[in-house]
Amino acid sequence: MLKRYTAPIQLSLLIVGLFSLIMGGFFFFFTSSFTLLYELIYYAIACQLVLFFVCIYIIQKYIDRFVYDKVEAMYQDLLPTGIPLNQTSVQKDVRSITQSLQQFATDSKLEIQLLKDKENYRKEFIGNLAHELKTPLFMVESYIFTLLEGNIKDKKTRKKYIQKAANGVDRLSFIVKDLDLITQFETGVTTLDLAEFDMVKLIYEMIELLEIKATEKEINLLCSLDPKMPILVKADRERIIQVMSNLIVNSLKYGVENGTTEIEVNDLNTEKVLVRIIDNGKGISEEHLPRLFERFYRVEKTRNRNEGGSGLGLAIVKHIIEAHSEKIYVESSINIGSEFSFTMAKAKA
Repeated sequence: MLKRYTAPIQLSLLIVGLFSLIMGGFFFFFTSSFTLLYELIYYAIACQLVLFFVCIYIIQKYIDRFVYDKVEAMYQDLLPTGIPLNQTSVQKDVRSITQSLQQFATDSKLEIQLLKDKENYRKEFIGNLAHELKTPLFMVESYIFTLLEGNIKDKKTRKKYIQKAANGVDRLSFIVKDLDLITQFETGVTTLDLAEFDMVKLIYEMIELLEIKATEKEINLLCSLDPKMPILVKADRERIIQVMSNLIVNSLKYGVENGTTEIEVNDLNTEKVLVRIIDNGKGISEEHLPRLFERFYRVEKTRNRNEGGSGLGLAIVKHIIEAHSEKIYVESSINIGSEFSFTMAKAKA
Protein backbone atom coordinates (compact mmCIF):
# COMPACT_ATOMS: atom_id res chain seq x y z
CA MET A 1 0.00 0.00 0.00
CA LEU A 2 2.79 2.43 0.95
CA LYS A 3 4.62 1.71 -2.32
CA ARG A 4 1.85 3.55 -4.14
CA TYR A 5 2.73 6.75 -2.29
CA THR A 6 6.52 6.51 -2.57
CA ALA A 7 6.83 9.05 -5.40
CA PRO A 8 4.30 11.55 -3.87
CA ILE A 9 6.05 11.34 -0.49
CA GLN A 10 9.47 11.99 -2.01
CA LEU A 11 8.19 14.93 -4.07
CA SER A 12 6.28 16.32 -1.08
CA LEU A 13 9.39 16.17 1.11
CA LEU A 14 11.30 18.07 -1.57
CA ILE A 15 8.56 20.71 -1.86
CA VAL A 16 8.29 21.16 1.92
CA GLY A 17 12.07 21.39 2.22
CA LEU A 18 12.28 24.07 -0.48
CA PHE A 19 9.31 25.94 1.04
CA SER A 20 10.97 25.90 4.49
CA LEU A 21 14.24 27.24 3.07
CA ILE A 22 12.45 30.02 1.17
CA MET A 23 10.35 31.05 4.19
CA GLY A 24 13.41 30.93 6.46
CA GLY A 25 15.26 33.15 3.97
CA PHE A 26 12.39 35.65 3.92
CA PHE A 27 12.27 35.82 7.71
CA PHE A 28 16.00 36.43 7.90
CA PHE A 29 15.90 39.00 5.07
CA PHE A 30 13.17 41.12 6.69
CA THR A 31 14.13 40.70 10.36
CA SER A 32 17.90 40.01 10.10
CA SER A 33 17.32 37.41 12.81
CA PHE A 34 15.79 33.98 13.24
CA THR A 35 14.38 34.93 16.68
CA LEU A 36 10.84 35.43 15.40
CA LEU A 37 11.02 32.10 13.57
CA TYR A 38 12.07 30.32 16.79
CA GLU A 39 9.09 31.87 18.57
CA LEU A 40 6.75 30.61 15.85
CA ILE A 41 8.45 27.19 15.50
CA TYR A 42 5.35 25.17 16.48
CA TYR A 43 3.20 27.05 13.96
CA ALA A 44 5.91 26.51 11.33
CA ILE A 45 5.97 22.74 12.00
CA ALA A 46 2.18 22.59 11.81
CA CYS A 47 2.22 24.44 8.48
CA GLN A 48 4.88 22.10 7.15
CA LEU A 49 2.85 19.02 8.11
CA VAL A 50 -0.30 20.44 6.52
CA LEU A 51 1.62 21.36 3.37
CA PHE A 52 3.23 17.89 3.31
CA PHE A 53 -0.07 15.99 3.38
CA VAL A 54 -1.75 18.39 0.96
CA CYS A 55 1.12 17.91 -1.48
CA ILE A 56 0.85 14.12 -1.19
CA TYR A 57 -2.88 14.27 -1.87
CA ILE A 58 -2.55 16.62 -4.88
CA ILE A 59 0.41 14.77 -6.43
CA GLN A 60 -1.24 11.36 -6.02
CA LYS A 61 -4.46 12.66 -7.52
CA TYR A 62 -2.52 14.09 -10.45
CA ILE A 63 -0.69 10.80 -11.02
CA ASP A 64 -3.96 8.83 -10.85
CA ARG A 65 -5.63 11.25 -13.26
CA PHE A 66 -2.71 11.10 -15.66
CA VAL A 67 -2.69 7.28 -15.73
CA TYR A 68 -6.51 7.20 -15.97
CA ASP A 69 -6.48 9.55 -18.99
CA LYS A 70 -3.86 7.41 -20.73
CA VAL A 71 -5.78 4.18 -20.11
CA GLU A 72 -9.05 5.82 -21.19
CA ALA A 73 -7.42 7.01 -24.41
CA MET A 74 -6.22 3.44 -25.07
CA TYR A 75 -9.77 2.12 -24.55
CA GLN A 76 -11.16 4.77 -26.90
CA ASP A 77 -8.72 3.68 -29.61
CA LEU A 78 -9.34 -0.04 -29.12
CA LEU A 79 -13.12 -0.18 -28.57
CA PRO A 80 -15.47 -0.06 -31.58
CA THR A 81 -17.32 3.21 -32.11
CA GLY A 82 -20.55 3.54 -30.17
CA ILE A 83 -19.67 1.15 -27.32
CA PRO A 84 -19.62 3.02 -23.99
CA LEU A 85 -16.64 2.74 -21.66
CA ASN A 86 -16.95 0.66 -18.51
CA GLN A 87 -15.62 3.06 -15.85
CA THR A 88 -15.09 0.26 -13.32
CA SER A 89 -12.86 -1.68 -15.77
CA VAL A 90 -10.85 1.45 -16.52
CA GLN A 91 -10.28 2.14 -12.81
CA LYS A 92 -9.21 -1.46 -12.20
CA ASP A 93 -6.77 -1.24 -15.10
CA VAL A 94 -5.45 2.06 -13.74
CA ARG A 95 -4.72 0.43 -10.39
CA SER A 96 -3.15 -2.57 -12.09
CA ILE A 97 -0.94 -0.40 -14.33
CA THR A 98 0.09 1.79 -11.39
CA GLN A 99 1.12 -1.25 -9.37
CA SER A 100 2.99 -2.67 -12.37
CA LEU A 101 4.86 0.61 -12.89
CA GLN A 102 5.79 0.76 -9.21
CA GLN A 103 7.00 -2.84 -9.30
CA PHE A 104 8.94 -2.11 -12.48
CA ALA A 105 10.63 0.87 -10.82
CA THR A 106 11.57 -1.24 -7.78
CA ASP A 107 12.88 -4.09 -9.94
CA SER A 108 14.83 -1.62 -12.08
CA LYS A 109 16.54 -0.17 -9.00
CA LEU A 110 17.47 -3.66 -7.79
CA GLU A 111 18.73 -4.62 -11.25
CA ILE A 112 20.85 -1.46 -11.50
CA GLN A 113 22.33 -2.12 -8.05
CA LEU A 114 23.04 -5.73 -9.01
CA LEU A 115 24.78 -4.60 -12.20
CA LYS A 116 26.87 -2.13 -10.20
CA ASP A 117 27.85 -4.87 -7.72
CA LYS A 118 28.78 -7.20 -10.58
CA GLU A 119 30.84 -4.48 -12.23
CA ASN A 120 32.70 -3.81 -8.98
CA TYR A 121 33.26 -7.54 -8.52
CA ARG A 122 34.54 -7.85 -12.11
CA LYS A 123 37.01 -4.99 -11.62
CA GLU A 124 38.23 -6.44 -8.34
CA PHE A 125 38.55 -9.93 -9.82
CA ILE A 126 40.57 -8.70 -12.82
CA GLY A 127 42.81 -6.68 -10.50
CA ASN A 128 43.39 -9.68 -8.24
CA LEU A 129 44.03 -11.98 -11.21
CA ALA A 130 46.56 -9.56 -12.68
CA HIS A 131 48.32 -9.33 -9.32
CA GLU A 132 48.40 -13.11 -8.84
CA LEU A 133 49.84 -13.68 -12.32
CA LYS A 134 52.28 -10.78 -12.15
CA THR A 135 54.32 -12.15 -9.21
CA PRO A 136 55.25 -15.58 -10.68
CA LEU A 137 55.67 -14.07 -14.17
CA PHE A 138 58.13 -11.52 -12.84
CA MET A 139 59.98 -14.29 -11.00
CA VAL A 140 60.28 -16.47 -14.12
CA GLU A 141 61.21 -13.51 -16.32
CA SER A 142 63.94 -12.20 -14.01
CA TYR A 143 65.70 -15.56 -13.54
CA ILE A 144 65.43 -16.58 -17.22
CA PHE A 145 66.82 -13.24 -18.44
CA THR A 146 69.64 -13.43 -15.92
CA LEU A 147 70.57 -16.90 -17.22
CA LEU A 148 70.30 -15.79 -20.87
CA GLU A 149 72.74 -12.96 -20.27
CA GLY A 150 75.35 -15.63 -19.46
CA ASN A 151 76.78 -13.86 -16.42
CA ILE A 152 76.18 -16.82 -14.11
CA LYS A 153 79.18 -19.16 -14.40
CA ASP A 154 78.67 -21.23 -11.27
CA LYS A 155 76.71 -24.43 -12.02
CA LYS A 156 75.06 -24.54 -8.58
CA THR A 157 73.84 -20.97 -8.95
CA ARG A 158 72.51 -21.69 -12.45
CA LYS A 159 70.69 -24.74 -11.17
CA LYS A 160 69.27 -22.68 -8.29
CA TYR A 161 67.99 -20.01 -10.70
CA ILE A 162 66.45 -22.62 -12.99
CA GLN A 163 64.70 -24.23 -10.01
CA LYS A 164 63.28 -20.86 -8.91
CA ALA A 165 62.06 -20.18 -12.44
CA ALA A 166 60.46 -23.65 -12.48
CA ASN A 167 58.73 -22.84 -9.17
CA GLY A 168 57.27 -19.72 -10.78
CA VAL A 169 56.02 -21.76 -13.73
CA ASP A 170 54.44 -24.26 -11.29
CA ARG A 171 52.66 -21.40 -9.55
CA LEU A 172 51.32 -20.13 -12.87
CA SER A 173 50.24 -23.67 -13.76
CA PHE A 174 48.35 -24.02 -10.45
CA ILE A 175 46.49 -20.75 -11.01
CA VAL A 176 45.51 -21.57 -14.60
CA LYS A 177 44.48 -25.13 -13.70
CA ASP A 178 42.34 -23.95 -10.78
CA LEU A 179 40.74 -21.21 -12.86
CA ASP A 180 39.92 -23.75 -15.56
CA LEU A 181 38.36 -26.07 -12.97
CA ILE A 182 36.19 -23.28 -11.54
CA THR A 183 35.09 -22.29 -15.05
CA GLN A 184 34.10 -25.88 -15.77
CA PHE A 185 31.96 -26.04 -12.62
CA GLU A 186 30.33 -22.67 -13.33
CA THR A 187 29.43 -23.64 -16.89
CA GLY A 188 28.30 -27.14 -15.89
CA VAL A 189 30.90 -28.86 -18.06
CA THR A 190 32.43 -30.93 -15.24
CA THR A 191 30.44 -34.04 -14.36
CA LEU A 192 30.55 -35.89 -11.05
CA ASP A 193 31.39 -39.57 -10.75
CA LEU A 194 29.01 -40.43 -7.94
CA ALA A 195 29.72 -43.62 -6.00
CA GLU A 196 29.37 -45.03 -2.49
CA PHE A 197 32.44 -44.96 -0.23
CA ASP A 198 33.46 -44.94 3.43
CA MET A 199 33.99 -41.36 4.65
CA VAL A 200 35.84 -42.52 7.77
CA LYS A 201 38.40 -44.38 5.67
CA LEU A 202 38.88 -41.34 3.45
CA ILE A 203 39.47 -39.10 6.50
CA TYR A 204 42.17 -41.39 7.91
CA GLU A 205 43.80 -41.51 4.46
CA MET A 206 43.90 -37.68 4.46
CA ILE A 207 45.38 -37.62 7.97
CA GLU A 208 48.11 -40.03 6.94
CA LEU A 209 48.80 -38.04 3.77
CA LEU A 210 49.06 -34.68 5.60
CA GLU A 211 50.75 -35.96 8.76
CA ILE A 212 54.21 -34.66 7.75
CA LYS A 213 52.83 -31.19 6.94
CA ALA A 214 51.01 -31.12 10.29
CA THR A 215 54.22 -32.12 12.12
CA GLU A 216 56.15 -29.34 10.36
CA LYS A 217 53.53 -26.84 11.54
CA GLU A 218 53.55 -28.42 15.05
CA ILE A 219 49.80 -29.01 14.85
CA ASN A 220 48.00 -32.15 16.02
CA LEU A 221 45.75 -33.62 13.34
CA LEU A 222 42.98 -35.51 15.17
CA CYS A 223 39.98 -37.69 14.44
CA SER A 224 37.96 -39.53 17.11
CA LEU A 225 35.98 -41.65 14.62
CA ASP A 226 36.28 -45.42 14.96
CA PRO A 227 38.00 -46.77 11.80
CA LYS A 228 36.00 -49.99 12.21
CA MET A 229 32.67 -48.11 12.09
CA PRO A 230 32.22 -47.01 8.47
CA ILE A 231 30.07 -44.06 7.46
CA LEU A 232 28.91 -44.68 3.91
CA VAL A 233 28.21 -41.64 1.74
CA LYS A 234 27.45 -41.12 -1.94
CA ALA A 235 29.56 -38.55 -3.76
CA ASP A 236 32.46 -38.08 -6.17
CA ARG A 237 35.31 -39.49 -4.06
CA GLU A 238 38.11 -37.69 -5.92
CA ARG A 239 36.33 -34.34 -5.62
CA ILE A 240 35.68 -34.87 -1.90
CA ILE A 241 39.38 -35.67 -1.45
CA GLN A 242 40.07 -32.31 -3.11
CA VAL A 243 37.65 -30.59 -0.71
CA MET A 244 39.11 -32.26 2.38
CA SER A 245 42.68 -31.55 1.25
CA ASN A 246 41.96 -27.85 0.68
CA LEU A 247 40.16 -27.41 4.00
CA ILE A 248 42.69 -29.34 6.10
CA VAL A 249 45.73 -27.70 4.46
CA ASN A 250 44.06 -24.30 4.93
CA SER A 251 43.56 -25.11 8.61
CA LEU A 252 47.20 -26.19 9.02
CA LYS A 253 48.48 -23.22 7.07
CA TYR A 254 46.92 -20.68 9.42
CA GLY A 255 47.00 -22.67 12.65
CA VAL A 256 49.08 -21.97 15.75
CA GLU A 257 51.98 -23.91 17.23
CA ASN A 258 50.87 -26.82 19.41
CA GLY A 259 47.35 -26.28 18.11
CA THR A 260 44.87 -28.86 16.88
CA THR A 261 42.86 -29.56 13.77
CA GLU A 262 40.05 -32.03 14.40
CA ILE A 263 37.85 -33.77 11.84
CA GLU A 264 34.38 -34.96 12.80
CA VAL A 265 31.38 -36.47 11.03
CA ASN A 266 27.97 -35.97 12.63
CA ASP A 267 24.53 -37.27 11.69
CA LEU A 268 22.15 -34.52 10.59
CA ASN A 269 19.19 -36.72 9.74
CA THR A 270 18.41 -40.01 8.04
CA GLU A 271 19.70 -38.68 4.69
CA LYS A 272 22.60 -36.35 5.50
CA VAL A 273 25.84 -36.18 7.48
CA LEU A 274 27.85 -33.09 8.41
CA VAL A 275 31.63 -33.20 7.93
CA ARG A 276 33.43 -30.73 10.21
CA ILE A 277 37.03 -29.45 10.17
CA ILE A 278 37.64 -27.61 13.45
CA ASP A 279 40.80 -25.81 14.57
CA ASN A 280 41.90 -23.53 17.38
CA GLY A 281 43.97 -21.26 15.13
CA LYS A 282 44.05 -17.49 14.76
CA GLY A 283 40.51 -17.33 13.38
CA ILE A 284 38.92 -14.99 10.87
CA SER A 285 37.12 -11.75 11.68
CA GLU A 286 33.39 -11.66 10.97
CA GLU A 287 33.70 -8.99 8.25
CA HIS A 288 35.63 -11.41 6.00
CA LEU A 289 33.31 -14.41 6.31
CA PRO A 290 30.73 -13.44 3.62
CA ARG A 291 33.50 -13.12 0.99
CA LEU A 292 35.69 -16.00 2.08
CA PHE A 293 34.74 -18.25 -0.85
CA GLU A 294 35.32 -15.62 -3.54
CA ARG A 295 38.08 -16.20 -6.08
CA PHE A 296 41.42 -14.66 -5.00
CA TYR A 297 39.88 -13.12 -1.88
CA ARG A 298 42.59 -12.75 0.76
CA VAL A 299 42.00 -12.15 4.46
CA GLU A 300 45.60 -11.08 5.01
CA LYS A 301 47.01 -10.44 1.55
CA THR A 302 50.75 -10.39 2.28
CA ARG A 303 50.85 -13.34 4.66
CA ASN A 304 48.61 -15.48 2.44
CA ARG A 305 50.73 -14.93 -0.66
CA ASN A 306 53.85 -15.86 1.28
CA GLU A 307 52.16 -19.14 2.16
CA GLY A 308 51.77 -19.95 -1.55
CA GLY A 309 48.78 -21.50 -3.31
CA SER A 310 46.65 -20.15 -6.11
CA GLY A 311 44.18 -18.25 -3.93
CA LEU A 312 41.37 -20.32 -5.41
CA GLY A 313 41.19 -23.22 -2.95
CA LEU A 314 38.08 -22.17 -1.04
CA ALA A 315 36.32 -21.08 -4.25
CA ILE A 316 36.93 -24.57 -5.68
CA VAL A 317 35.68 -26.17 -2.46
CA LYS A 318 32.44 -24.19 -2.66
CA HIS A 319 31.88 -25.11 -6.32
CA ILE A 320 32.48 -28.81 -5.68
CA ILE A 321 30.09 -28.90 -2.71
CA GLU A 322 27.40 -26.97 -4.62
CA ALA A 323 27.86 -29.29 -7.62
CA HIS A 324 26.80 -32.09 -5.24
CA SER A 325 23.72 -29.99 -4.33
CA GLU A 326 25.08 -29.70 -0.78
CA LYS A 327 25.85 -26.78 1.54
CA ILE A 328 29.10 -25.48 3.02
CA TYR A 329 29.32 -23.40 6.21
CA VAL A 330 31.99 -21.44 8.06
CA GLU A 331 32.14 -20.13 11.61
CA SER A 332 35.14 -18.33 13.03
CA SER A 333 36.25 -16.07 15.86
CA ILE A 334 39.52 -14.18 16.22
CA ASN A 335 42.04 -15.97 18.52
CA ILE A 336 39.55 -18.80 19.11
CA GLY A 337 39.54 -20.75 15.86
CA SER A 338 37.52 -21.69 12.80
CA GLU A 339 35.13 -24.41 11.72
CA PHE A 340 34.43 -25.31 8.11
CA SER A 341 31.66 -27.83 7.59
CA PHE A 342 29.69 -29.26 4.69
CA THR A 343 26.81 -31.67 4.21
CA MET A 344 26.97 -34.98 2.35
CA ALA A 345 24.34 -37.47 1.27
CA LYS A 346 24.33 -40.83 3.00
CA ALA A 347 24.49 -43.93 0.88
CA LYS A 348 21.14 -45.65 0.74
CA ALA A 349 21.03 -48.92 2.66
